[in-house]
Amino acid sequence: MKALLAEFIGTLFLVATVVGSGIMAVQLTDDVGLQLLINSLATGGILIAMIVALQSISADFNPAVTLVAVALKRTPARAAIGLIAAQIAGGIAGTVLANLMFNLDAITWSDHERSGGGLWLGEAVATFGLVLVIFALLQAGRDAAVAYGVAAYIVAAYWFTSSTSFANPAVAVARMFTDTFAGIDPASVAMFVLMQLVGAALALLTIRILWEKP
Repeated sequence: MKALLAEFIGTLFLVATVVGSGIMAVQLTDDVGLQLLINSLATGGILIAMIVALQSISADFNPAVTLVAVALKRTPARAAIGLIAAQIAGGIAGTVLANLMFNLDAITWSDHERSGGGLWLGEAVATFGLVLVIFALLQAGRDAAVAYGVAAYIVAAYWFTSSTSFANPAVAVARMFTDTFAGIDPASVAMFVLMQLVGAALALLTIRILWEKP
């Protein structure tokens, strides 16, 4: 129950930050580049804070990361369904919270279409890199560095991937519920999630090759 609550809270704050900082950025400036900078820095900051705070209990905040952790026998398979459900629920709650904080309707379905081969490739690359960074650090016994590695990677991936690096199925689902800067059209979500899982699977394969015992 502690792990479920930690995953719910962490994912809630992650998505509330992604959505809320996007809304705030649009209110502050019409410069799209500056809006993305605000959004990326806020996301990096909350990732450090939440992972550092909750890592001793559970701090995946991402179904793709949880599934790879199960495959690497770092998380019991029986726990995965509950953790992923908590992440998705927390993400949706985070979107609703952000909408309400900015005096929007609790749920506003996004019409921001994000579709096309380049964006799908971007999501696979974004998730591959994120999962590789996390488990490379864990395999090296550098658990304390995970928060900073994840934050640094996500801030960078906002800028070098065409999709602005969702890299997280729970985040992709949650961002359907806001018709704001960070939103994604529900029709675009399935391919985003699929490509995130492809990226995670490729990262898992890479991790096994790099750290396979002789």
